[in-house]
Order: sequence, then C-alpha cells, then structure tokens
Amino acid sequence: PAVQSGAEKGLAYGVREPCSRKGGGGVAPAVQSGAEKGLAYGVREPCSCESVEAGAWLPQSKAGGAMIAIVDYGVGNLRSVQKAFERVGATAVISDEPSALEASQGIVLPGVGAFGDGMANLRAGGWVEPLLAQVGAGKPLLGICLGMQLLFEASEEMGRHAGLGLLPGRVVRFPEGDLKVPHIGWNQLRIRGGELLVGIEEGAYAYFVHSYYARPEVEEQVLATTEYGLEFAAVVGRGVVFGAQFHPEKSQEVGLQLLSNFARLAGGAGER
Repeated sequence: PAVQSGAEKGLAYGVREPCSRKGGGGVAPAVQSGAEKGLAYGVREPCSCESVEAGAWLPQSKAGGAMIAIVDYGVGNLRSVQKAFERVGATAVISDEPSALEASQGIVLPGVGAFGDGMANLRAGGWVEPLLAQVGAGKPLLGICLGMQLLFEASEEMGRHAGLGLLPGRVVRFPEGDLKVPHIGWNQLRIRGGELLVGIEEGAYAYFVHSYYARPEVEEQVLATTEYGLEFAAVVGRGVVFGAQFHPEKSQEVGLQLLSNFARLAGGAGER
C-alpha cells in the first residue's frame, strides 16, 4: 500500500549530573534560572573536569548487538553519534543510501541547522518514503536535535516548512526576552517516563544547542521537559518514534544511557 505520513495514518508507532553530585572531582557552577509553552530547568556550563564529548562514562548496562543505521543526509557530526553508540556496545553504520535502512534494527536521524534545509536534503536524497515505510513497519526511529524537530508536522523556522508528520505538532522559535537565543549549554531534564529514559534520574543534565523547540499537540507524547524561559519538550515518543532535543553524544552518561536504551528497544540483547 502507498506510504502515508504518520499523522495521516494515525500510527500508534508502536549526565552525568554535575560532578559535585557523583564525585567527578569538580565543582559545578550555579544553576541559572531559565521563561511560551514548550518543554527541561536551569542552564549551566560544564565543569572544568567534564568533557562535552561522550566517552568517559558508561550507562548502567550496555546494549548488545543492535545494528543502528545513522542517516547521512548532509547535516551534523555523524561520527560522534556513531562513536557514542559504539561506546554502549551497539553497531552503528553511517549510510547515505536509503536502501540501508531495511537491514537495520533501528534508525537514527541526527541533524543540526535549519529545518527547511534538513527536509530539502531528506527529499533530495530519497529518504522520506523509506523512513516512513520503515517506521510504518514498526522499526524504531530516534531523531536527535534537528532530527527530532523534523519528526513533527511543520516548522516556522524562516517561513513555514512541512516535516515528516510522524508526530503531531509544530516547531517554533524561543521568544525574545532576557535569555539568549540560541539556548546553548547544560540544562536539567524533568522526567515523565518511558522506556527511552530508563536509568536517567530526575534533574539529570543534558547538553542543548537550539533556537527552535517542538510544541507537540499530544501532551502524552512528551517524555521529558526542560525549562529555558518556558517549559519545552526535551524528549518525545510515540510508539516506535522517539526524539531528543538535546545531543546525546555530547551529554555524557545521560546521553549514553538514552542511546543504550534506544539500542535495546531496537533489538539489542543487553541486560540491565
């Protein structure tokens, strides 16, 4: 049958914290308070003892065996995402061929930059229909940063652009005010639940870089929030479709735990 968007089909698709808390050896800077609707709390810069890149800390357990396809559509530092998956024991392959999705157990859609450019690249590379088909068949998909935003129906970034339509809602810009835009740095997660966030504590820190945020239509699809002048969706999920606004590959233990959870959901054999 013809592939439809997630919105049309109504598919039921399917930090490390500051080092002072866990004995990292440094003193975390004070948390700064963050102020329309959206979705995680306080921003800080990493301690001098912390590396932004994933690699020094492992999640509670490794995800074994899962083969993850990382979509190479011309945006983002894909190798850092690949290395983070390797760190938790998953096999991650960067691919610029949509046909590679079929052999994978899970798909990651990373990305940085503008929404319109991201969707244009996906269309030009022939990714849209294969992505929708694989998700429709029940294969887990994780969008990261821009990749999460592309999961939604539309964005208001530099005009109006249609997204993949896998999640109902739209992407809007942070309002102008006292806080700097883009939102850059470490910020806290307010956890609501979901398998993707197993092992991640309430108030854990993750690393964000973005000027726009997703405004989901369905509140139950928000798995975690963060605050930056307003409460916005930091992690979303609907069936086998997931998204993280922060960068897991830069978020140390928290990011590795999330990627490990996704790899297990995609078919990894790791035991918690």
